[in-house]
Amino acid sequence: MKNLLSWFLLLILVTAYGQESNESEVNYLELTSLMLKDGNLDRASQALSQVDLSEEGLDVQRFHILSGLLAVRQGKNEDAIASFTTAKKEGPVDSVIHVYLAQAAFAVENYSLAIESLDQAGETVLRIPSVYHMRAQSYWLMKKYDMALAIMDQAAKIFPNESGFMRRKIFYLIEMGLNSAAAELGKIYLQQHQAKAADYVAIGNALRASGDLNLALHFLEQARLQFPTDAAVSKSLAAAYIKNEAYLSAAKIVHDLALSDSSLISEAAELYRRAGQLFMALTLNGLIENQEQKLTQRLALLIELENFEQAAAMEKDILRVRIDKDENIKYALAYALFKVGKYQHAEHYLSQITDSQLFQKAIEIRKVISECQTESWRC
Repeated sequence: MKNLLSWFLLLILVTAYGQESNESEVNYLELTSLMLKDGNLDRASQALSQVDLSEEGLDVQRFHILSGLLAVRQGKNEDAIASFTTAKKEGPVDSVIHVYLAQAAFAVENYSLAIESLDQAGETVLRIPSVYHMRAQSYWLMKKYDMALAIMDQAAKIFPNESGFMRRKIFYLIEMGLNSAAAELGKIYLQQHQAKAADYVAIGNALRASGDLNLALHFLEQARLQFPTDAAVSKSLAAAYIKNEAYLSAAKIVHDLALSDSSLISEAAELYRRAGQLFMALTLNGLIENQEQKLTQRLALLIELENFEQAAAMEKDILRVRIDKDENIKYALAYALFKVGKYQHAEHYLSQITDSQLFQKAIEIRKVISECQTESWRC
């Protein structure tokens, strides 16, 4: 309805102009501006295309400014840059046009032009927080790290209640490898800005990704003390323990999460397995609802426990849920059958293996089976 009304308004205006004079006197620049304000980009483009640049007295600068604004709204950033640049050649432009030009330049990764445009915008934009973010990020992506950090410090002083500047600086420090400085600033940030659990997680994950696991663990342990029921915090802490190969610590955390999220039972069981807690892993495995997932993991656990009789006895269940198509399952089942002396049955599965790595293992089992069949006393 809104678009129909706008188009109807356009027709009325054009008709009104036509009634007062001839068609050449229709002010298409005004119509373009009206359509842009109303969000009718196609009609704005149509109106703009009717502008005669050779018309005497035409506001050429406004034509290029409107062309640039239309291009920005259409996501045509290169066109916007060209139009705004041409408009500037016609004389001074408002600060907001410099900001639009900076945004378009940033979008096409022309960071030097983005900074130049923001500089030309003057004092009018000094109270706009997003301008500082764009300027800092432009310097950062140009690898002028000191300038980016300096702008974040400047902005934090101008906007003391805006948490984003200190937060961005923390991530800059982490990317620079200054993890201790980032952690210290992180503590200040969390104290000053009433940080949420998501803030702890973001900083902790960044520290983990940087490779500084001790700092990440310390940071996330504090987060878990403050937000003991937040699943995202617990998962992030568990991920840090996993990366540190502290599987038992990770298993206990994921086990706690699994009490309210059954989809994590399998992961908790796997972590207990990695930690060497095989019977705990087997206990949790029994609680898994997904049968394919449950049987796949159970078979591996039984073989690792050297409980080959029970592993071999899983054949019917494996066939029932049709996971025997997986060659890893075929090999594991063949191995269990081999260990309990069912050589021909084991050969049935070994003969179906085509994977190069598993095939070599299958050859080794076949050699042993052959030896056992000729000299059974050796097996």
